This record gives sequence, structure tokens and C-alpha cells, in this order.
Amino acid sequence: MDSLQGHLLIAAPRLVDPNFFQSVVLMVQHNDEGALGVIINRPLETTVKEMWKEVNEDETCDVDGHLHQGGPCEGPLMVIHGDDIYSEIEVMNGVHFCTRRDTIEKLVADNSCPMKFFVGYAGWSPGQLENEIKEGSWLAAPADPKIVFDDAEDLWTNVMKAISKTSVLGLVDPKLIPDDPSVN
Repeated sequence: MDSLQGHLLIAAPRLVDPNFFQSVVLMVQHNDEGALGVIINRPLETTVKEMWKEVNEDETCDVDGHLHQGGPCEGPLMVIHGDDIYSEIEVMNGVHFCTRRDTIEKLVADNSCPMKFFVGYAGWSPGQLENEIKEGSWLAAPADPKIVFDDAEDLWTNVMKAISKTSVLGLVDPKLIPDDPSVN
């Protein structure tokens, strides 16, 4: 099994489960014991500042952005961020993950790197994700920090277009394209 850690899982158009419809999931961990990811394109109405007032009355928060629904499974507050000093898991180069309260408090106080905050996560038991990929529910692509920290409303559409373009280009031999396509 090849690990998909550091990859994006993109919900295939046929995946209509409301928990994952048009979702883009960053795979935080993937091994023989299962998989864990967070949906990066599901911002909630609540901002990080509003949430912070609820969980930590003693400290202010200057982090901009919305809290995200990371998936249907309940879990602690989770953060993906760009600072290796506060890394609990290096997801990929330039993207780190943490869940410990003291680490998150330091990240918020420092506020010097890109961050996304999540409630909930997406989890798969051993072999479950691999089966869903075989069934055509998910497409996988390498992640890029720019995409991971992007807050574009149309992220799923943009990623799907990029995958489609790459797939089509892989089928066409550029040497066979005529200089003048009208003679094709």
C-alpha cells in the first residue's frame, strides 16, 4: 500500500454522501492502521476569533479566518499550519498538523504562519479508503501548501479542472499535435 499522506482526496462527482459531497480532503495520516484527513474546503460560519473567545477567555486571538468542518468524526480542535516548530505531524513539506492545546495556544499567540482550524475529521479503518478509491468515490492528487491553505469557495471545482487537464494531457502525445491544429 502506498501512503496518501500529504495528498489530496477529491470527492468524485458520483460521491453524493452529504458528509463528503464536493469535498477536498488533506490526508494527514495514512498507513496500515487506517487513514485520517481533514476537509479543507468546508468553512463554517464561526470565525477562529469567535471560537477562541469560547475556549480561552484569558488570551486574545488575532488569527483571521473561519473554523472548518474537518469531517463527520468528532475529535479535538485540530490545526494545519506552516510552522515546523509547532509540528506534531509533518504532513508534507510546509504543512504541519497539531491537536495539543498548549501547541495550539502557542500557534495562536505567535500567529506568524498560515493556519486552518478544524472541528471534526474524516477517518477510515484499515482498507476502507483503498476500497472507496477502487470503487471510484475518490480521486487522489499530490497536495501543495498553496492549495491546502487556500480559502477559495470553488476549490473543489478548481482541483477537478486541474486533475482533468492533467489526465487529458497525459493521453495526448505533444509530438503528434500539428503546428496548425486546423489541419488536424
